Amino acid sequence: MAEKSISIDGIELLDFYGVANSNFNRICDLFPKLKIVARGSALKVIGTDEEIERLEKRVEALGEYYTKYGHISPSVINQIFQGGLPQAEGNLLPSDVIVYGNNGLIIKARTDNQQRLVELYGQNDLLFAIGPAGSGKTYTAIALAVGALKNREVKRIILTRPAVEAGERLGFLPGDMKEKLDPYLQPLYDALNDMIPPAKLQRFIEEGVVQIAPLAYMRGRTLDNAFVILDEAQNTTLPQIKMFLTRMGRNAKFIVTGDLTQIDLPRKGDSGLKRAVEMLRGIEGIGIVEFGKKDIIRHSLVTKIVKAFDNHEEAQQTEPTKAENE
Repeated sequence: MAEKSISIDGIELLDFYGVANSNFNRICDLFPKLKIVARGSALKVIGTDEEIERLEKRVEALGEYYTKYGHISPSVINQIFQGGLPQAEGNLLPSDVIVYGNNGLIIKARTDNQQRLVELYGQNDLLFAIGPAGSGKTYTAIALAVGALKNREVKRIILTRPAVEAGERLGFLPGDMKEKLDPYLQPLYDALNDMIPPAKLQRFIEEGVVQIAPLAYMRGRTLDNAFVILDEAQNTTLPQIKMFLTRMGRNAKFIVTGDLTQIDLPRKGDSGLKRAVEMLRGIEGIGIVEFGKKDIIRHSLVTKIVKAFDNHEEAQQTEPTKAENE
């Protein structure tokens, strides 16, 4: 009889073993000729060389599946350990699926412009996604980043946004600098929590595989082998956005997202996003997607709210003209 330790690194232990060890018990049932003992992130296996090798290949296949899709279900266990990959999902992601999130959540492009962003990602190293709140531009960008990390296209994800004061001054907020900045970065955490298991995300953050930081922390860095997203770019000045874009290193993907109707800078004319897009439009390797109201996928009222505010702003702009004519 042979004995071997089979590593299950790369799979969250709770996901691998299942609730009340349901997944582990099922694996043991499928390999009755082996004695399998759980040892945390490894399995101690005793049996014939042939059976041990067969189990090891199935565990490797399960790890590959988990890396790609981020979840394990009883049907996945049954199909992988009984001879093949789940037929419903196959080896490749369906064309409209960007990544599989937590608990089998399917994250895919849901509007034409989201799909266009996905398509341009494959053709360009730098993308601009400009549009209103709720259009899914940041969420889609983060999904692309998580997919690239899972597929080992990049080694790390870096998410950043300018810490611009919107109604409150940072100095008056409680806590240290991280605690002051976290509210600005929370939307990025929210998206990641949909796509990466919490324990794994925490480990990624501790190891620097996932980095979330204010834009000022990007100065002086060269970002190689990274997927980098600048969110809320409408709140950057032209020198700031230039500084960010020139951080691009080898094998890097950059996506810049922003909403030109939500500029929080003291002087809206200082925003560098619109000018940067105008200067860079037409350059090979740079893609630009302009989202609109039709892309808003939050509550149906959000579209009506955006439209109402736009109408109000248009009315205000025409009032001075009418007064001058009178």
